[in-house]
Amino acid sequence: MIRKVLLLSLVALATTALQADAQMIVGHRGASFDAPENTMSAFRLAFEQQADGVEGDFYYTKDKQIVCIHDKTTLRTTGEDLDVSKSTLAELRKLEYGSWKDEKFQGEPIPTFAEVLQSIPADKKFIIELKTGPAIVPLLQAELKKYPTDPKKLLIICFNADTVIACKKFLPDIKVHWLTGYKQNEKTGEWKPQLAEVVETLRRTQADGLGTQGNRDIVTKDFIAALRNEGLREFHVWTVDVPEDAIYFQKLGAMGITTNRPDLIRKTLNK
Repeated sequence: MIRKVLLLSLVALATTALQADAQMIVGHRGASFDAPENTMSAFRLAFEQQADGVEGDFYYTKDKQIVCIHDKTTLRTTGEDLDVSKSTLAELRKLEYGSWKDEKFQGEPIPTFAEVLQSIPADKKFIIELKTGPAIVPLLQAELKKYPTDPKKLLIICFNADTVIACKKFLPDIKVHWLTGYKQNEKTGEWKPQLAEVVETLRRTQADGLGTQGNRDIVTKDFIAALRNEGLREFHVWTVDVPEDAIYFQKLGAMGITTNRPDLIRKTLNK
């Protein structure tokens, strides 16, 4: 009996060690420290920098095309103010999305979901952040039927709990993580959401995991242990560009670390 307990303990320790050494490094909007975010150049560069996957942000257009952009409007990345949801793909394609970062990226178009999906190497991951409510999910479902992809290659992430629920219903073979950041009340010092709220949302949505902001004041060993006790299967962190933070979250057992600087974080974790 003692030998059996000892063996199980050793297996558990080995599993924890493997988890700590097997982080997926994800390019946040591509290699967005060096290239314009959410462009094909940024995604290509992320893979050149040895990222295991890339994360892109997606809205849908007036003519129901899914496009890769972080903001609701094009102002920040083009200098011209178009509302993505009220514009057609053709209208959005008239703008360029690269020169705000550097003139060498002049002429970058807004990518469609299909273009990004088809560019992902066979051995890499594609993390799909849905920026809208659940109405985008049937559009995504249709795109994935048009371009069949191994579900294991995909991970859907979203802040909107209703969108998580819709993804679990209509795309059951693809893992979905609920995303959360944290805000601190200046008067009370209390952080929101609290642990109980995170647990409740994960249960209600039936999310496969948590995508947590990399806030070391919140995401501690005890925080993760409490979530695991409540059934959390996996978690990833965003957005981590500081080497010391990457090492910290690696030791906590994060399945993935999302970063603007895949090359730096790869070198850090490979030491």
